[in-house]
Amino acid sequence: MDTTQTLEQYSAVMAELIDLGVRHGLSFLSAVAVLIIGSLMAKWLSRAVRTRLESIDKFDQTLTPILAQIVRYAVLVFTLILVLAEFGIQTTSIIAVLGAAGLAIGLALQGTLQNVSAGMMLLMLRPFHVGDYVDTGGGSGTVDEIGLFMTRMSTPQGLFVAVPNSQIWSSPITNYSKHPRRRLDLLIGISYDDDIDRAVTVFLELAKSDSRVLSDPAPIVVVKNLGESSVDLELRAWTARADYWNVRFEMTRAVKIACDQAGISIPYPHRQLVFTQLPK
Repeated sequence: MDTTQTLEQYSAVMAELIDLGVRHGLSFLSAVAVLIIGSLMAKWLSRAVRTRLESIDKFDQTLTPILAQIVRYAVLVFTLILVLAEFGIQTTSIIAVLGAAGLAIGLALQGTLQNVSAGMMLLMLRPFHVGDYVDTGGGSGTVDEIGLFMTRMSTPQGLFVAVPNSQIWSSPITNYSKHPRRRLDLLIGISYDDDIDRAVTVFLELAKSDSRVLSDPAPIVVVKNLGESSVDLELRAWTARADYWNVRFEMTRAVKIACDQAGISIPYPHRQLVFTQLPK
């Protein structure tokens, strides 16, 4: 009799374990399927949003990367809630768990959250856009993308630079692409023996002969400094932003040629040594 009861109890326990394993096994497989599908959906929707926004001509492309990332993370969070629901966790419990987890993660990743908030401020205030050349506390280059956590740039040397958003937001930002015009300041040293007025005339004629130099404001030449070995003149001329570097490089070369033709010398630092013979 005891043996029969023992076998019945054993069979009941085994049946319960099998039923439990089947139920949780199916929940586990279902959760894995939901997780895989959700991850694929998040990636697909993010890519679709990015492609759609990039095809809109009037849409500011600065917003495209971060909106695509927001869609991706929103789908992943929704997927996580569905996975937890597969194991019988109630929605209120999920929200409570996510709230507690969010608080713990927020305390542990304060720097990361600062990057997110800084990225949102950069997108709202727009100190620069995608395609602008900027100089920030973390580096300089052409902005390729403003993300949730970092801003990606490319340097003129072809290097990739990733700067945390909080580092950009907490430092001065110089945007070289903000305005359509830039002023060229070219410092030229001439000898103290040269005629300043003649040098000024030569440099002004050189600037006015270049069609890329704007006539309004008109170019000017000022005496910037009286140096140790030269009188420093500064040619100030306005040009379109796209022409700035070409004008600067070509104007520097043209100044040297014009000085040679006009007999204006460009001195270099030198010292005069005087030897005296001490009395015996």
